[in-house]
Amino acid sequence: MAREKQWVQSLLGRLQPALLACRAGDWRAEACAGERFTYAHEIYFYPKGSRGDTTSRQYETDLLIYDIRENGDWIPRLVIEGKLGGVSTHDALTYSSKAATHKHVHPYLRYGILIGAFDDAIPGRLIRHGAFFDFMMVWQTEEPSNKEWSEFVDVIADEVVASRTLQALLTENRIRGRKRFRLLHRPLRLNESK
Repeated sequence: MAREKQWVQSLLGRLQPALLACRAGDWRAEACAGERFTYAHEIYFYPKGSRGDTTSRQYETDLLIYDIRENGDWIPRLVIEGKLGGVSTHDALTYSSKAATHKHVHPYLRYGILIGAFDDAIPGRLIRHGAFFDFMMVWQTEEPSNKEWSEFVDVIADEVVASRTLQALLTENRIRGRKRFRLLHRPLRLNESK
């Protein structure tokens, strides 16, 4: 477990510059590791100073991508669970349940899992039991190849945009004269291993 936390922490330095392209208006995307995250109530943004608050029920996240404004308000966009060496059926069920819990509180939140040091394809048990993951990714080693890193950054950017879009749909739905849509489609994208 400590090794996985160190591995996830090691991704931050390389990830932060890649998030510069995800700026939207006065919101900028940032990343952190080990953030505690409320899982009761429905939350659309957190006020300045609320990060790390331990007064409510919370789960710790491995990697959190969030939008933040100059005034300190922030919105969680994407949680990524990090695992090394594979996942068991128990892991798949537990992390998917955790994703569902977070999505009840943050209905626009995107959720993914990254498995490092796993020289194989995404395990069938993860596909079968990971119903609440928006993406699943496998790296052959702990250190990603250039192609793996590029795919990872692209997925993160796509998920940040998807989160922002979902939040706009949820909050604008309450406004008179809003745009109305007849179709929302969440496509499935696959990249072959090796």
